[in-house]
Amino acid sequence: MRRRIAISAVPFLFLLTALAQQQTTTPEQALQKYRDSKAATLRDDFGELARYRDADAALKPPAPGENRVVFFGDSITDIWHLDESFPKPYINRGIGGQTTPQMLLRFRQDVVDLHPKVVVILAGTNDIAGNTGPMRLEDIEANYASMAEIARANNVRVVLSSVMPVHNYTPQSQNLFAQRSPAKILELNRWLKNYCAANGCVYLDYFSAMVDDKGLLKRELADDGLHPNAAGYKIMAPLAEAAIRNAIEATKP
Repeated sequence: MRRRIAISAVPFLFLLTALAQQQTTTPEQALQKYRDSKAATLRDDFGELARYRDADAALKPPAPGENRVVFFGDSITDIWHLDESFPKPYINRGIGGQTTPQMLLRFRQDVVDLHPKVVVILAGTNDIAGNTGPMRLEDIEANYASMAEIARANNVRVVLSSVMPVHNYTPQSQNLFAQRSPAKILELNRWLKNYCAANGCVYLDYFSAMVDDKGLLKRELADDGLHPNAAGYKIMAPLAEAAIRNAIEATKP
């Protein structure tokens, strides 16, 4: 009996060791691990244009009267099952982990060349985290403005989404939260709202609908403190649909 207990304790000890290592990983170490995992991809294809190149080439031009919409963003867009949230076949062009300089590089291929009526841009959180290196808010804002200007020059209406709040209520949320300053999220959202008002874009305010009384993402909307779960996307979908409708209405004479 004693031997059986001793043997069964071995995997448990390994589990404790693994958990201890996970808990002692700092936000900086976690970020560096992510950067190392992406090093080859970022070296060879910084904008990750290869991800959607074939799908873009296979996509037919919009049918007459079609209000094509492209959702363009990072992992929050990438993992969103748009077909489950919307009755219309919206196009998903999200790539997990991306920052605005990467998105700007692929904006023509993955948005403009698809000839949408509207683009819904959701970005910024990975810039604040530093996924592709330290980023000043001014540089993030400049990338947003460049994407919006390219879109408007090609008769694409622009919806700029607020940066999502984050929380640290779960063990798996600790590093993601520490990498994303709530103060910077608020500041960037203020700029986005003002930019939209001054430049004829639609501001899509996910933040206000998902933040709790502590200024953090509501615990029930994301298990890891960043990526929405089904409950989170259920809140986001009607807000996005209303913003898209507003953008389309603005194009009518």
